[in-house]
Amino acid sequence: MPDAPIIAQKAPFPVEVTEGKSYFWCACGKSQKQPFCDGSHKGTGMEPVKFTAEESKKVFFCGCKHTDKLPLCDGSHSRL
Repeated sequence: MPDAPIIAQKAPFPVEVTEGKSYFWCACGKSQKQPFCDGSHKGTGMEPVKFTAEESKKVFFCGCKHTDKLPLCDGSHSRL
């Protein structure tokens, strides 16, 4: 069974994404490159979530790691 994710921050990470580019969102909360994966999940049973931008714009990646809309913020941090 995977470990519980660590809350990186109780707010989303605003990121300007580029159309067609893929990003790997940290699901475990251990990455030093939040909100993106740096390989720190090794041994946690968790894997990063791939996000491919459909257009160039600002998106809000989840910082609390408890969203139901992986990897984007759904406001779950307000209930933690």
